[in-house]
Amino acid sequence: MLERFEPMFWKRSKKSVVTSRGAHSIPAGRRVYAIGDIHGRDDLFAQLIDLIRADIRQRPDAEITLILLGDLVDRGPDSANVIARAMRLRDEFSDTRLLIGNHEECFLAALTGDVRKLRYFMRIGGDATVRSYWDDGLSLDEASFEEVAERLPRLVPADHVAYLGQGEDIVEIGDYVFVHAGIRPGVPLERQALSDLRWIRDEFLDSMNDHGKMIVHGHSITHAPDEQANRIGIDIGAFQSGALAAVALEGESRWFLVAREAQARADAA
Repeated sequence: MLERFEPMFWKRSKKSVVTSRGAHSIPAGRRVYAIGDIHGRDDLFAQLIDLIRADIRQRPDAEITLILLGDLVDRGPDSANVIARAMRLRDEFSDTRLLIGNHEECFLAALTGDVRKLRYFMRIGGDATVRSYWDDGLSLDEASFEEVAERLPRLVPADHVAYLGQGEDIVEIGDYVFVHAGIRPGVPLERQALSDLRWIRDEFLDSMNDHGKMIVHGHSITHAPDEQANRIGIDIGAFQSGALAAVALEGESRWFLVAREAQARADAA
């Protein structure tokens, strides 16, 4: 019954990379770590959090903000564990922020019992998320969409649903704006449509507009963090590339932390 998800979207920048360090800043005394699309790779998520912890230890004390840019779920094998880990992080990093990605949007819609929405969710990689929660005597491979739509809402813990449902769509800190997918160029931040914040691609990626602030986003995969004069993309395709990136921001400085599959396997050995 399972349909396969859409082909992975690799976006190659059409512009030369321009890094404008010094032009944008985070308020004094604060450091921000923003993590790109995890997509069910709990192994990489755990390793990246360890890298962030180590980075914090070797730097001066600061108020820490941790931002998850959305798309915690789908495609990778451990979406349920990713959500559980993200929820636990609030005990360690009190200022942990979650942005709702397009895959969270579709997951929450699939949990309403609507078969049509479940079909779409599973087609874009939600089948992996369903498997991560499936604890039922009925084989998922043998279940009909109607059976999955009826059973899945009972299998996903209520606190997971509540956590995702309380996610944000935009976070502003200093000269930086954090969103899942991007923004509609030329539209003020307070008038951005949710559909653009969660789904936009080319109109945003190909824009050279000065957005007023630096936009940090995920959603569109590149082979390495994509630094442009007006945006920073940090989705490096964790579910297939085996690498998960975070950007760290403090004052006028920024740097990247990357968890890699080979290291995750070595740490587990």
